[in-house]
Amino acid sequence: MTSANKLTIVVGAGASKEFGLPTGAELKSKISSLLNIEFEDFGRQKSGDHEICEALRSVGAERFNGQRSVNPFLESLRHIRDAMPQALSIDNFIDTHQGNEGIEICGKLAISRAILDAEKQSSLYIDPSNYKNKLRFDQTEATWLSPLLKIVTENCRPDGLEERLSGLNFVIFNYDRCVEHYLHSWLQNYYRLSDDSASALVNGIEIYHPYGTVGRLPWQSLKASTIAFGAKPSHSQLLDIARQIKTFTEGTDPDSSDITQIKNLIQTSERVMFLGFAYHKLNLQLLGSPYKLSGQIRHIYGTAAGISSHNCDLIKSELVKTASVQRDHIHLRNDLFCSGLIEEYSRSLHLH
Repeated sequence: MTSANKLTIVVGAGASKEFGLPTGAELKSKISSLLNIEFEDFGRQKSGDHEICEALRSVGAERFNGQRSVNPFLESLRHIRDAMPQALSIDNFIDTHQGNEGIEICGKLAISRAILDAEKQSSLYIDPSNYKNKLRFDQTEATWLSPLLKIVTENCRPDGLEERLSGLNFVIFNYDRCVEHYLHSWLQNYYRLSDDSASALVNGIEIYHPYGTVGRLPWQSLKASTIAFGAKPSHSQLLDIARQIKTFTEGTDPDSSDITQIKNLIQTSERVMFLGFAYHKLNLQLLGSPYKLSGQIRHIYGTAAGISSHNCDLIKSELVKTASVQRDHIHLRNDLFCSGLIEEYSRSLHLH
């Protein structure tokens, strides 16, 4: 697919909010609760998350001569819990305390536990207790992925899906797997594809998570360890998932992330759409290219709900610098949410 047809969707927390996932503020509150690990006089845990506690005991056993104790992490747990109201986000807090292993492991465990639980509470969760259960598309019709996929697949037969989807790309700043999970289920249901056929199509789409995810879905990999959407992890699974979460510093390190591919993708896409994105400077820098490819990006569209007109103007100036795009080709809308933005510019988003 040539750059003239590429559409790249940059996904932030506000986009996942449409499916019931937490915003940054809600995630901070959840993390404070999960890490409020306290014990009764006889050692029985009376608050906080039990799986996180067991995971920390396993880490303690590895690092402290087999001593399965959470005590070495209590200071870090309480520090994160008490500081969340002050933090811009849990990611910012971990990055601020870069090099503090206790903060990092406790924070990443809490992120992993909170996001998996949020997936289960979302409108995309499929109860595995009955194999006949499927995703309810009548309950997700108002969310942004529904109109997007209608536009992307318009007049497309099954044999044309691979080529059509080759022009669709995602850069997802969230840890959840909502996009992949929805795409897989949507293609199966609408086109009556087999699990393998839908898996191959979704796996063929360029999808990047700069800061990692809470694991790969079962259909995404036959080799790596996987965990189902919204599943409750064991403490060993939780530890494995936490190691896949990246800090700001790790996410912007070319040697430990996909940053080079992401920058190239942004710079070679004709259209880039930001959905539920907060336009934090570090994230814009991650997307921006160190070199200029003037004219490659024709238009940028973005939601900006809750952002003042003054700040929208400043964000446009930053996008001009980081994305090599003309200012009058940037369309930021603080009056529209994700699905509304897609519907507003629907004729500009076609891939055919």
